[in-house]
Amino acid sequence: QVQLVESGGGSVQPGGSLRLSCVASGINFRIFTMGWYRQGPGKQRELVATLTTGSNTNYADSVKGRFTISRDNAKNTVYLQMNSLKPQDTAVYYCNGRYITTNYWGQGTQVTVSS
Repeated sequence: QVQLVESGGGSVQPGGSLRLSCVASGINFRIFTMGWYRQGPGKQRELVATLTTGSNTNYADSVKGRFTISRDNAKNTVYLQMNSLKPQDTAVYYCNGRYITTNYWGQGTQVTVSS
């Protein structure tokens, strides 16, 4: 049974930081491209960041320089370090694992940035 379980969401003031984690089970984690997506209120789900098995990263323009994606293959875990958070970063953040045409999603974790 495949599971992607996110944690680390919460409420933070503008300018603050959060670190999201996603633990994967039931997959060969090392061969999967891992990523984070988000869906804000009334918006479509959008890419935040991805990290391939070869350590290539891709970031949405809106988060470049503020967010960092990383992975620990020994722990089957992908992280998203979020700094300098803005109110527009408020969204449900989803972990994604992709290998060729196979796609898995976590259940999401809420991030709220508000003063």
